[in-house]
Amino acid sequence: MEQIYKAPPECQTKFTFGSGRDFLRAKVSDLSFRYNPEDRRVLNKVSLPVFDKKITALIGPSGCGKTTLLRCFNRMHDLYNATSYEGDIVLYPEGKNILSSEIDPMEVRMRIGMVFQKPNPFPKTIYENVAYGLKVRGIKKKSFIDEKIEKSLVQAGLWSEVKDRLQAQATALSGGQQQRLCIARALATDPQILLLDEPTSALDPISTAHIEELIVEIKDDVTIVIVTHNLHQAARCADYTSFMYMGDLIEYGPSEQIFTKPQDKRTENYITGRFG
Repeated sequence: MEQIYKAPPECQTKFTFGSGRDFLRAKVSDLSFRYNPEDRRVLNKVSLPVFDKKITALIGPSGCGKTTLLRCFNRMHDLYNATSYEGDIVLYPEGKNILSSEIDPMEVRMRIGMVFQKPNPFPKTIYENVAYGLKVRGIKKKSFIDEKIEKSLVQAGLWSEVKDRLQAQATALSGGQQQRLCIARALATDPQILLLDEPTSALDPISTAHIEELIVEIKDDVTIVIVTHNLHQAARCADYTSFMYMGDLIEYGPSEQIFTKPQDKRTENYITGRFG
């Protein structure tokens, strides 16, 4: 299988949107998806850019296709039989369509990490959780692994809390700490994109605030795509926001524009609580 190699620090492809000029990390083009060839489309020719080291939020009512779109980015749907993709998700600067049958899904998942709704630490130590992806990649040098573990835990804002108990079981951590551990685990393999599927929905307000602060901080190191039902969270954290409805991408733009001057009535109705 053809591999996707790690991109250099600065993507070379640029995309102009509005008054800004940002580097393009990925581009979704005419993406449609079905869980079964006989079923209706869950995604209908969705297209949007994803900018490097920016946060892109996917919002919309339940069942609109947000999580389905998110999971297309790291080929999670390949784990099920009969699913089908149409269209492209091109990763830059390589210019490779990660939905191509020639691309190894495992390599995609190394390059595009994911954190789920509920914290899901492995039943292992804190150290082993963060080291897991590195060892899967065949990395054996302990000094390198130790360095990556410390760096990832620092990025996730967890190092000061766990540095003296790395051999403790991860499941003994609080819910908020477990979610930050999952983020550290995802960051350890230096992903180009980090996918967050409602990462604070199972957390209390204080833990939610910590995770939001963390998300904003780590965007300097990694591109983030987040699914959230929390409109205030999207407005606070995201640089760009996409509103989805019934499998269609209705509107996309800078978050300030989406939340203050939406161009589509359906977007306005959703943001103002008139439906969804």
